[in-house]
Amino acid sequence: MGASARQAAPSCVDSSSTLVDRVDRLKSLPAWPFTMMLGAFPLWWALGFGEIAWIPLAMIMVGYMVARGGIEAPRGFGIWLLFLVWVLLSVIGIDTGGRLIGFVYRLLLYLVVTVVFLYVYNARESITHELVARNFSLLLLWVVFGGFAGIIFPLFSFRTPLGLVVPHPLQSNELVREMIVRRLTQYNPESWVQVSPRPSAPFLYTNGWGNVYSMILPVVVGYFVGTRRHRLRICLVVLVALSLVPAAVSLNRGMFLGLGVAVSYISVALLFRGRAKAMFALLLSTCLVLGVAFAFDVQTLLESRLASGSSTQDRANLYRETFERTMESPIFGFGAPRPSETPGAPSVGTQGHVWSVMFSQGLPGVALFLGWLSWSFVATIRNRGPGLLMLSAVLLVILVECFYYGVLPDGLILSMTAAALLLRVRRPGDVAPPQLVTTA
Repeated sequence: MGASARQAAPSCVDSSSTLVDRVDRLKSLPAWPFTMMLGAFPLWWALGFGEIAWIPLAMIMVGYMVARGGIEAPRGFGIWLLFLVWVLLSVIGIDTGGRLIGFVYRLLLYLVVTVVFLYVYNARESITHELVARNFSLLLLWVVFGGFAGIIFPLFSFRTPLGLVVPHPLQSNELVREMIVRRLTQYNPESWVQVSPRPSAPFLYTNGWGNVYSMILPVVVGYFVGTRRHRLRICLVVLVALSLVPAAVSLNRGMFLGLGVAVSYISVALLFRGRAKAMFALLLSTCLVLGVAFAFDVQTLLESRLASGSSTQDRANLYRETFERTMESPIFGFGAPRPSETPGAPSVGTQGHVWSVMFSQGLPGVALFLGWLSWSFVATIRNRGPGLLMLSAVLLVILVECFYYGVLPDGLILSMTAAALLLRVRRPGDVAPPQLVTTA
């Protein structure tokens, strides 16, 4: 009898252990919805959905979080939540059904961004720093592939499967038309700014391509520095080196500015942390990049672009008009962009997300938006280690580029992911992997 009890004891222990493992798996938020957002993005783009596919994926994330319960948020996240409330209140400025549809779409994207932040912040067991770095590297691969495709086939376009299900009357809408017919480059001979075809795939616009490129490149470089796998390091070096070609051809001034800010910030941070060798390596790499730029005669091409167009002055005039018209409804804004009073100019509240928020949600809205981005950067600026430093640079890049790029949703998804990882390190009981955080 005693022997039987002794033999049965291990089986009870095993059953109990298995039950605990199952409960732990249920409590763990799976990584696949996040991976499908970034890793499978070219698929959504080719099907015609693009970022719209992120809405059902975010709903799946919500389902997992509700099932698990106990969802946490960092101190300071209330700034962003108050911004969402202000976005909702700004609906009082909507005056047409078409603008209401656009308002609802942007609100849904803001909610997607919010869900991604909370999901990454709480999924510390599954969405690790390394997994995010891998997904950013995969996204860089798609960006580079789309860039080279645009260089080789600048006028190529194709009709997506979405065109088979969208009613014909809706296909006259500009946004819907861009989703139905995909192009590898941004080129419009009737545009208010005359430029040659520039790489944009797998995004709608070249500015979107440049924004994503400038935000993921620092993380990929940090991944290279942190990993000890030789083959992976070779692949990352080749990927970054190849990316310089479409980046140079894109002639994206805002992207160059964002990368310049990132390099300056990282260099100063390394200097203050006594990492002189790392700073020297970064500056040497930057010189090599500048060598590529000179090889493609980027400076001459940029000067030619500036001479052949008036985009800088046109943007300044549009920003001035945006501010002046915002003063007509400074508290809640107008809910959505509206046509400019200048014939042929883009709508007021475009050509930069800050200006879009200002015009659509008023001065309190833009203060809350910038307040959240600034707080998330300042609150995590002391995190150490190559990987964490690069994530911090991502937050600084979006703070700069949101003034002239539309960063919803791509740029905000990337920055919210970086912020969630950085803020997670500050949470008790949660630390970054050794290769991403140091004490020196």
